[in-house]
Amino acid sequence: MATVKEAVIAKEHELEEEYADINEKALLRKLDYTLLPAVTSLYLLSFLDRSNVANARIEGLVKDLKITGDQYLTCLTIYFIGYVLFEVPCNIILKRTSPRAWLPTLTLAWGIVATLLGVTQNFGGFLAARFFLGVTESGLFPGVVFYLSMWYKRNEQHYRVALFFSAASLAGAFGGILAWGIAHMKGVGGLNGWRWIFILEGILTVLVSAASYFFIANYPDTAEFLSDRERSFIHARLAANSDATRNEAFTWSNVSTAFKDYKVWLATNDCTPYSVAFVLTLTVAVLSERYRIRAPFIMASSSIAIIGYIILLSNPLSRPGVSYFGTILAAAGIYPATALVLAWPANNVSGQTKRATANAMQISIGNLGAVLGTQLYRTETAPKYLLGHSFALAYLIFNVAVVGTLGWILKRENEKRDREVSEGKVVLTDYRDDEWGGDEDKRWRFQT
Repeated sequence: MATVKEAVIAKEHELEEEYADINEKALLRKLDYTLLPAVTSLYLLSFLDRSNVANARIEGLVKDLKITGDQYLTCLTIYFIGYVLFEVPCNIILKRTSPRAWLPTLTLAWGIVATLLGVTQNFGGFLAARFFLGVTESGLFPGVVFYLSMWYKRNEQHYRVALFFSAASLAGAFGGILAWGIAHMKGVGGLNGWRWIFILEGILTVLVSAASYFFIANYPDTAEFLSDRERSFIHARLAANSDATRNEAFTWSNVSTAFKDYKVWLATNDCTPYSVAFVLTLTVAVLSERYRIRAPFIMASSSIAIIGYIILLSNPLSRPGVSYFGTILAAAGIYPATALVLAWPANNVSGQTKRATANAMQISIGNLGAVLGTQLYRTETAPKYLLGHSFALAYLIFNVAVVGTLGWILKRENEKRDREVSEGKVVLTDYRDDEWGGDEDKRWRFQT
């Protein structure tokens, strides 16, 4: 008797013969070129609208709204509360409506909220706007993941989701420079630069949302860009691989089955490493700011990740519990270190243009790791992933060495500047050890 896998393979061979006139690879490219740019552009705007708060802070947000450091962190946290609470409800709405109706409407909603962030006048207003930004953005990512599952076979979805998710890195790459340019509108209309960052980027989202009602396709059975023959083939290939072709009416009982299925909860708990990483990232950030040092915390966090990867590599039997613990340590170490590394150039590079360029360079070069990572974690290396884990471990060890070296160099430079001040070689007019520094202005100290 044939196994399920063998039956699926046999069915795929039957389809190849039945639809010999269809070039499957060409059809997949057609789907990719039509579907992915549309949803990816929305996610790029989503990530841009949620992350521009950091750029707004640099341009005077905290000062104008009289927000304290703890209140600012609360504004960051409240976004994720709204996000988490409404992800499931938003996907329920998507199931009851359609992608063309729901995804653009979500985009319009968060575009309006993002724009309103630019006209808030106090902490309470900004906090409320950040909460509703999380609410309105919450449905996009899970919605698109579900949407793609209705178009692609299961083994084809991961790559498409990865391409879609990569929009976040694009937003990170140019978001800082874009915000820096917009901030030069300071004074226009009597508004500070940070307000224009929210207003203009929010208006851009609103405009794109209006267009997206036309370029977001629904599901294969009604897609206008496909021929009848192509729709039939997509339906057949999905029917042999998933439940995407089932005409499933919405019922609340189907919703409850997800909550009752223990396997769903186990999959959901895969977020635990990221939950730990989230808490540790905030904790390390607060401590780093309090003690005004970077390198020791980056090295310590990286060391936690190193231990995690050592555990993953030294688990020859791939025992799930051991691997899970190693994954928690890896994530808990990488995320705090990454957050601090991303902030380091902003602390230490002097000159606005140079700093904006340096930040963009750092993120752009860093994102090359994602390109390499897709080649390191190959399916055939599962479940041990020795190549990928070994490369990550080596990189983290190298990172500790580089950060330690850079911290030592900056410390020596600070000591040199201290001597120059004490010897009268540099006139001290404004000297604080919690600010960035650079060769252009030797009055400032580096953060180490």
